[in-house]
Amino acid sequence: MGLFSKKQAQRTPLDGADAVLADLDGVVYAGPGALPHAVESLNRAAESVRLGYITNNASRTDASVAAHLSSLGLDVAPADVITSPQAAMRLLAGIVPPPATLLIVGGDGLVDEAEKAGYTVTRSADDSPAAVVQGFAPEVAWTDLAEAAFALKVPEDEGGIPWIATNTDWTIPRERGVAPGNGTLVSAVHTAIGRLATVAGKPEVPIFEEALSRFGAQNPLFIGDRLDTDILGAVRAGIDSALVLTGIDRPKHVLAAPEGSRPTYILRDLRDLHEPYPTASVKDGIHSVNGASVRVSGPDVEILAEGDEQIDLLRAGASAIWASGTPVFVLRVPERLYDDPFHRP
Repeated sequence: MGLFSKKQAQRTPLDGADAVLADLDGVVYAGPGALPHAVESLNRAAESVRLGYITNNASRTDASVAAHLSSLGLDVAPADVITSPQAAMRLLAGIVPPPATLLIVGGDGLVDEAEKAGYTVTRSADDSPAAVVQGFAPEVAWTDLAEAAFALKVPEDEGGIPWIATNTDWTIPRERGVAPGNGTLVSAVHTAIGRLATVAGKPEVPIFEEALSRFGAQNPLFIGDRLDTDILGAVRAGIDSALVLTGIDRPKHVLAAPEGSRPTYILRDLRDLHEPYPTASVKDGIHSVNGASVRVSGPDVEILAEGDEQIDLLRAGASAIWASGTPVFVLRVPERLYDDPFHRP
């Protein structure tokens, strides 16, 4: 999926979408507080399109997420929230049906979904669990990771039990900065036992399939802040995506995005959902967005015109670099393209 695929000039990212599916951390909020312009932009979008929220964060229930979003000024019901624990239960049902016993490593969000699905929950490997399901929660401790390792000591191809991870995000944005995410905790168990988990959340497809089914969407727009989970997952699911620069990934990551992890739109913040999105024009190898122009000439990325807005220079640079087919690490990229005036926690 390309940066400007199937969209006409002067159309906004919302035009033609029958649902907007938004990630939470780094898109709507960072920690407990809303990111600038997020709430008012989403409320405006809700006047014309269905909104849903997709999160890899497994630490809270859909009801608690909905309550948090409502407290920020959004109109959200629990059914509007799709969580990675829900995707995990969707995956697990075809492998280990309820009422099997699951060893849960994680918080209330994961326990709640397991119990709603009819499973028995334990925290101890001594209870002979039929599977391990691991998700993020701030209170997850070494003892929890150890119980998972004890339960998973036998490889699955030698009769060991399945291991499902809700997600493998390496980091999670918080109000004080970037903190370790579930991927770091899953990696700790992997290092101990030498096994790989099956992943339910982004960038895998089950969480998107759950959202599309629940909302009946045919042409949704997904908004995320991470290329390696949000955008990759949307591409795999075959839906348009917008990367918003209010969370984890920065301009340097955008320019280096590999094929398969490139967003349809690059947004400064959620206000850009409502602004005409400029189509890149290409002539004689020069990629232009509004007043910004960039080309790739041999090993050099050249800025021919900076334009008035840094976001347009970034869009032009991404278009030129992506079209070149050359990995960014072998190109000489001017530092000006990496400038990052965009808000992040």
